[in-house]
Amino acid sequence: MPNDPPATEANGALAVLIDADNANPAIVEGLLAEVAKFGVATVKRIYGDWTTPNLNSWKAVLLEHSVQPIQQFRYTTGKNATDSAMIIDAMDLLYGAPLTGFCIVSSDSDFTRLAARIRESGKRVYGFGERKTPRPFVSACDRFIYTEVFTQPPAAEQGRKGWSAKELRGDRELMKVLRAALDDASDESGWAQLGTVGSAMNKLAPDFDSRNYGYGKLSDLAKAIGLFDVEKREQRVLIREKERG
Repeated sequence: MPNDPPATEANGALAVLIDADNANPAIVEGLLAEVAKFGVATVKRIYGDWTTPNLNSWKAVLLEHSVQPIQQFRYTTGKNATDSAMIIDAMDLLYGAPLTGFCIVSSDSDFTRLAARIRESGKRVYGFGERKTPRPFVSACDRFIYTEVFTQPPAAEQGRKGWSAKELRGDRELMKVLRAALDDASDESGWAQLGTVGSAMNKLAPDFDSRNYGYGKLSDLAKAIGLFDVEKREQRVLIREKERG
């Protein structure tokens, strides 16, 4: 994760709502560990038609992690009743439970409006889905984490490094977001606190995550790019762009 959430945010109560048809049971352990960084999962529900065999792989995982399965029959072929059930429950929780945010686990763009509506009510939305997740849903969340980071071992364990300096510098979106965040957070000397830069990057790009590039921390990613000075001073980690020439 590129930066830690504020302490007040990390102590909040969260609802975790999982679309079983659009999520993999292999992500659950990593998912709940990630959710714990943002707050306390006081509600954990997963939606699907549990009478169908394609969801059997979920059952042992749900018992182990105390996730409540919500039954939703498929009344009509081609219509996603699961999405409707999740949305209705989310709105009930929005108005009836003392929550600070919602974790929506799906790669389905049908939850775009739900995410926007929850944020309009002053709650935070953390989205979790595969890289194929449509951009509108990603952008509607405060943070969006690609679930591949929960199933792929760290680069070091795979016997390889993360993206090379050339690959990182060639990612125009990454460089644009990093430089914009640094410019916004830096003082007159050009230095900025790394945590503040990470928070600014997530505001500009909800799906930014150093793990997407094979690095566990933003500091490691910034060093790998080779265009930034990263220094630790007392309890703070600072970053600035290297002087050219």
